[in-house]
Amino acid sequence: MHVLVTGDTLSGSWTYTRELVTGLVTRGVRVTLVSFGEIPLPDQTAWMEHLHGLDYRPTAFRLEWMQEAEEDLPESSVYLTNLIRELRPDLLHFNQFCYGDLPVSTPRVVMAHGDLITFREAVQEPASRTSRATKWYRDTIVRGIARADAVVAPSAWMRDRIRECYGPPQRAEVIYPGRNPIFFNPYVEKEDCVLTVGRLVDAGKQVFLLTQHVLAVPVCIVGAEHTVPVPRIPIRADVKVATEQTSVAIRGPQTEAQLRALYSRATIYAATARYEPLGMSALEAAFSRCAIVANDIPSFREIWGDAALYFRTNDAASLAESIHRLNQDRTMRRAYAELAYSRARERFTTKRMIDDYLQLYRSLIAVRSAAA
Repeated sequence: MHVLVTGDTLSGSWTYTRELVTGLVTRGVRVTLVSFGEIPLPDQTAWMEHLHGLDYRPTAFRLEWMQEAEEDLPESSVYLTNLIRELRPDLLHFNQFCYGDLPVSTPRVVMAHGDLITFREAVQEPASRTSRATKWYRDTIVRGIARADAVVAPSAWMRDRIRECYGPPQRAEVIYPGRNPIFFNPYVEKEDCVLTVGRLVDAGKQVFLLTQHVLAVPVCIVGAEHTVPVPRIPIRADVKVATEQTSVAIRGPQTEAQLRALYSRATIYAATARYEPLGMSALEAAFSRCAIVANDIPSFREIWGDAALYFRTNDAASLAESIHRLNQDRTMRRAYAELAYSRARERFTTKRMIDDYLQLYRSLIAVRSAAA
């Protein structure tokens, strides 16, 4: 089987793409990966070095959610269409909506990582649906979804939001994201601290909730979802605000090793987001045996069930109270850490995700072959 996959080098979904591509190649699938956004740095592509069967094509075309994306889309669509006609893959897996309506006959899967309209509704951001840019964006997404043979969502909640905002796809599937547990260390001795990942200005992640009340346990906020290359010269860009009552450290983007170490040492991961379709950071924390304190939103409830302690939706005081409970009751904290770790191992591994995708791919290829 030969699958063409598209990816986004500018967001946390690059991690998802890495898991997908690596999992497919190790199962004997030939993969052509085309990335958009920016040409990645060498450290972002180091994982590809030993993947035999991967053909990587980096580009700098703007992504559909970026400003002036309308200018790049015709050219990037022509590039992708020509590449598909040249390589003749068996299936297309697009991690962007906009390419779902390319003029090719190859079966296509569109993955719904997230989108601007459902994001704006979740964070209650005022935006005119009639503005030219919003209309172009929505029309582009509608066409991509309508032409896709299958739209995959990372949760039933996201699947339903896509239907409500853009209309029903021909086929809608839920395939939960996965991570390889080998990347994380759940056996390191823990320190009493809270970790979260997200920029302070990101209304969707709303990590600023951790700064609204005094917390008796140190807090570390990593200010970016994507990891960065190892710098040649050490750079300290941390900001730490400490008083007798509270301590909050705000860190910039971390290398993969740094972030893995932070996960392994933290006792609690604060999943504060009000919009979280993919949820990779909480998953990584669970594989590191962190107890998860989660915002009470449908996507977190669906993913974590009773394996997380929930605080009242978007309520900073309730978040502080939940962290205090876990910090005071170590038995409860260890129990939630084990619940999260076990749930991640049982439901959210890369192996399970690839099993689901291969089943979907084969069914779509079979349908197209029968029709031909």
